[in-house]
Amino acid sequence: MIPMTLNEIARVVGASLHDVRDPQATVTAPSAVDSREVLPGGLFAATAGANVDGHDYAAGAVAGGAAAVLASRPLGVPALVVEDVQVALGLLARHLLERISPTVIGLTGSVGKTTTKDLLAQVLERHAATVATDRSFNNELGLPLTVLRADATTRYLVLEMGAGRKGDLTYLTGLAPPQVGLVLNVGTAHVERMGAGPADVAEAKGELVEALAADGFALLNADDPYVRGMAGRTRARILWYGRSAQAQVRSGNVRMTHGGRTAFELVTPSGRAPVELDLIGEHQVSNAVAAAAVATVLGLGAAEIADGLSAAVRRSAGRLEIAERPDGITIVNDAYNASPESVRAGLRAVKALAGARRTVAVLGTMGQQADASRARHAEMGRLVAGLRFDVLIAVGAGDPVAMAQAAQSSNPEMAVHTVEDVAGALSLATALLEPGDVVLVKASSEIGLGACARALAGA
Repeated sequence: MIPMTLNEIARVVGASLHDVRDPQATVTAPSAVDSREVLPGGLFAATAGANVDGHDYAAGAVAGGAAAVLASRPLGVPALVVEDVQVALGLLARHLLERISPTVIGLTGSVGKTTTKDLLAQVLERHAATVATDRSFNNELGLPLTVLRADATTRYLVLEMGAGRKGDLTYLTGLAPPQVGLVLNVGTAHVERMGAGPADVAEAKGELVEALAADGFALLNADDPYVRGMAGRTRARILWYGRSAQAQVRSGNVRMTHGGRTAFELVTPSGRAPVELDLIGEHQVSNAVAAAAVATVLGLGAAEIADGLSAAVRRSAGRLEIAERPDGITIVNDAYNASPESVRAGLRAVKALAGARRTVAVLGTMGQQADASRARHAEMGRLVAGLRFDVLIAVGAGDPVAMAQAAQSSNPEMAVHTVEDVAGALSLATALLEPGDVVLVKASSEIGLGACARALAGA
């Protein structure tokens, strides 16, 4: 965050100052929407959520060092009062970008956004000052908060952009116009809100490349037919990446190494270099190659990119997060979110990690699957059975029960259990686990299975 006076911020966002002794007082730290995360000299944005209203925490934020509060009403503490706090944050973020002009990289996709963002950030950080989306702050609030962490030294701004519905990416790219746009894939995540199927998801995701100028770069996944179809929707220069021989940035000689990890040869226009990832799952190769494509158009060479990818570690919690217990049980927490694509990847990654060890899947609901939800849960049940998991614990009523029934029908010898809730899952898993087991815990985040994974891991 570059220093700004309260007067300057008020002018940019159209705010009126209330209870401010010195309008020239300076905001010197990033903004936050969680009062517990406000840094001294920062700006606390008081937003109203479904269960919590940030205005109730304004006094505590100021007492903790906030320079002022961005709010929708006077609060008895130094405040910039606006009609809409979310809109004001966006205006402030756009103003900051105009002052510092970093290279903005936007990335979107149905699965893999956060891992790809983390990989790319770790490659670019070795090259120049980089700010990237924290956790999954990829929406209309999270994106401005990320931008407001940048300062005059920031060369690369890596922005994960989520799309729950059509128009979301148009809004986000309006706040932070990207010079580079990366589209990973098109799947079934959020299909309930976007329309009838993948074509509707593709329409929404393609808004990213539509926002690019003619001198920008659109990086498109050559292996995904819906992403390939976005080529005609952009004015920007196109670079293809993937496994396809036609991709300019691609992977070759992909192979499994130790503990479910993968290695491959990275091929770019500047040359070839070996990569050994420290992340489990063969699907991580696609994420790594996507990150490499961005680094390539930014001028990094193959060897430099490969070194960065090989040194990269998992940064975000709840995404194939591995915890080893003293009794030899391995807990894999992949419960941040779930779609058919990510459940497939998680199940296969855990089987590769386990080798000959016993495997247990604790699976809850995959949200936002619309009318196809029951069929997709049943498909996941059959996959669990086909991969020869030893135990399935299906968590929740409705669709998870269909998943359990499909698994049992496909493999009558597998131990299949159903429980009503997270507490039931934790109790049953605790009773069933044996030393040496490898356990995958996965569901959409609203189910709360991450708490089960953390408890099983002893956190």
